[in-house]
Amino acid sequence: MSSQKKSEVSQKLMVNATGTAPAPASEKIPLIARPFVSDRAKKTLDIVEKFVEEECIPADSIFNQQLGEGTAKRFTGHPPIMEDLKDRAKELGLWNMFLPKNHFKEGAGFSNLEYGLMAEYLGKSRTASEATNCAAPDTGNMEVIAKYGTPEQKKQWLQPLLDGKMRSAFLMTEPDVASSDATNITLNIRKEGNEYVLNGSKWWSSGAGDERCKIYIVMGKSDPQNSNVYRQQSVILVPADTPGITIHRMLGVFGYDDAPHGHGHISFDNVRVPASNMVLGEGRGFEVIQGRLGPGRIHHAMRSIGAAERALEFFVARLNDPRKKPFGKQLHEHGIMLERVARSRIEIDSARLLVLNAAITIDSKDAKFALKEIAEAKVLIPTMALTVIDRAIQAFGGAGVSQDTPLANMWAQGRTMRIVDGPDEVHLLQLGKNENKRGKFLLDRIEWQKQKGDEMAKKYGITRRDPLQLDRVSGTKSKL
Repeated sequence: MSSQKKSEVSQKLMVNATGTAPAPASEKIPLIARPFVSDRAKKTLDIVEKFVEEECIPADSIFNQQLGEGTAKRFTGHPPIMEDLKDRAKELGLWNMFLPKNHFKEGAGFSNLEYGLMAEYLGKSRTASEATNCAAPDTGNMEVIAKYGTPEQKKQWLQPLLDGKMRSAFLMTEPDVASSDATNITLNIRKEGNEYVLNGSKWWSSGAGDERCKIYIVMGKSDPQNSNVYRQQSVILVPADTPGITIHRMLGVFGYDDAPHGHGHISFDNVRVPASNMVLGEGRGFEVIQGRLGPGRIHHAMRSIGAAERALEFFVARLNDPRKKPFGKQLHEHGIMLERVARSRIEIDSARLLVLNAAITIDSKDAKFALKEIAEAKVLIPTMALTVIDRAIQAFGGAGVSQDTPLANMWAQGRTMRIVDGPDEVHLLQLGKNENKRGKFLLDRIEWQKQKGDEMAKKYGITRRDPLQLDRVSGTKSKL
């Protein structure tokens, strides 16, 4: 097909049913967020939308097929189409958009809010995030090294990651403890001379399956006897090819292997790394991971909103498929389906505002300042996305749970979001505790307001009385 013909097809696809082109991404930014978005970011957002819709989404199925079959092949291969997409992304100026400009000089110069809007579109495609070098866990890992790394660490590990020449993994969760409480982490980090020796095991090490993964960011316990349980942990950089490391297996996610990066089960047997690989300093592991997870949770949330948007697109398309007429009508003629579409629209738009508010709050100061807003988004958005995706699956019936649409895989990925970066229960518990701190104040204020009302009643000569009070006594006539 000629380039002119391709352009005509593209233009046709970008025209909606009314015969007019739909609004570009920059014009769909919620009004309350627009004052915080630069003209440059708006222009880039439109480019991101076009790149994802016209190049990444069509490439997703090719990427999957190029991975091939069989565990060994799927975790050693690297689909050529990904490198082509990366080259195209660089041509378009879509590279490393995630590092917020108010905290890092290494990124593309966007705020958390501006990148959050872009991440929504990246979340519609399997290939888009990696194609723009904005894929987890690399984004969070790059933030760690950029924020806390020494000049030597940045030169050795950050720059190759920023260039997209290698990938990374973040190793925190362990198979034998309740890792939702990071104080339970047991991997031992012991100082011996100018080295640290690591012993223990990790799992859900996302990214470790990819042969391009060259560096692990590992959290372990370096001072188990410290009276402060939040000063017992450290974070250290471990080259993936260090002797003593064994990747035992990849973990499936509802049956999906997430190749080629995967989620590894890894053991460390007297793994030795230079003392200079310590991040920030011994006992500062909690500080490092909190700095890493805050912005990352917003990235996950925005990508999840993108997944929900794509699910809704599939949903609406199915409702209007003329070949599908249950009980003699198209699905959109059945009222229950339109109600589900409407609820999905409301839920997506509401969730987006919550995430954008969290991003703006981070931009105003830092992630620590936005802990409440981040936690709210982390809990709400995955649940919203799962609900919307589930409705789309229901509309497709059997096709919805098969490989014929991306919906089943999207649901599996969405379900994990309720666990990764801290399960819902942890965030809800902390939110509840913080909200409950207002308890005595609110109790006292409500009681004061009652007393103030009594004083006002006396002032105006009113006897306080329930407007629905009857005082009806059996066997007597009412005095009312």
